[in-house]
Amino acid sequence: MNGEQTKNNEAKELIIFLDCGDTIIDEGTEVRDEHGTVIEGKVIPGADEMVRLLAERGYRLAIVADGLAQSFKNLLSVNGLYDYFEVLIYSEQLKVEKPSPRMFRAAMGAMELGEQDKKRIIMVGNNLSRDVRGANQEGITSVHLNWTSRYPKTSLDPVERPDYIIEEPLALVELAERLNEQLASNKRIKA
Repeated sequence: MNGEQTKNNEAKELIIFLDCGDTIIDEGTEVRDEHGTVIEGKVIPGADEMVRLLAERGYRLAIVADGLAQSFKNLLSVNGLYDYFEVLIYSEQLKVEKPSPRMFRAAMGAMELGEQDKKRIIMVGNNLSRDVRGANQEGITSVHLNWTSRYPKTSLDPVERPDYIIEEPLALVELAERLNEQLASNKRIKA
């Protein structure tokens, strides 16, 4: 492995929380069983590559999603993405949905992260009132994936304004690299 590959594979400062529906999986392709559990669905173009690239480059990934645990296990497994996530937090387990702080705190706890780590976390999602609001209220950097027309793309509420907006999943890779470099730079300056 050359030096650049080694650098890319080292553990990163930045930690990435991802929503699933319309962030990784196209909700419009979901097929449900008679109990409402999603049994299959297709990834958004480039989302599978995005997840793999981020994991291969050493980013710690967590799913923070509203819905049934089995639905997400099915979707992520059938698309070969399940094992890329260190932690999977679902609203079904916690009996609350985003923007509840419990969703974000559960992911942080499962990853052994404390309050001081919030500046290292980004939450990526498609929903301003859940993903962005929840992250902003917790002091976590918010990234809006402006991919679908199923949800509003703008909000008049300041707490629903994302820190960053990306138009397609693969744009997250470049943004993550840039944010990680800023965190690493700040860490070197303080050292």
